Amino acid sequence: MTCELCAGLTENILWQSEMCRVVRVNDPFQPGFCRVIWRAHVKEMTDLDAALRGELMRVVFAVEAAVRQCFVPDKVNLASFGNVVPHLHWHVIPRWQDDRHFPEPIWGKVQRENSPERIQVADARLAAIIAELIKQGETDHE
Repeated sequence: MTCELCAGLTENILWQSEMCRVVRVNDPFQPGFCRVIWRAHVKEMTDLDAALRGELMRVVFAVEAAVRQCFVPDKVNLASFGNVVPHLHWHVIPRWQDDRHFPEPIWGKVQRENSPERIQVADARLAAIIAELIKQGETDHE
């Protein structure tokens, strides 16, 4: 069975390195929904050594900061499940109190059919901010 995260055939890649990539999820109800995907096929965070876990989380936190800056959500959900696709990845999901699922997770029961229009941010702008924040994080560790 092919792992869809290893294949990455239909992804909208915003940033990538040798260890991971950041993709924007095409979800009209959750603009700014991103995924940080570890390149190697591992299932759990503890499959990585401490240094690699730190690097991965530095990217996750940079993506969260970029999503907050661009989309101004009420909250950001960070999630790492892997129940359906057992490949290490993190979801970075902006949330608003009036989004269609709130306060449920976005995979939960729909609470309202309509959500207000959200800020539209081009992939190139979001990608540039993510890259800038990741680079800032690299210099913070030197």
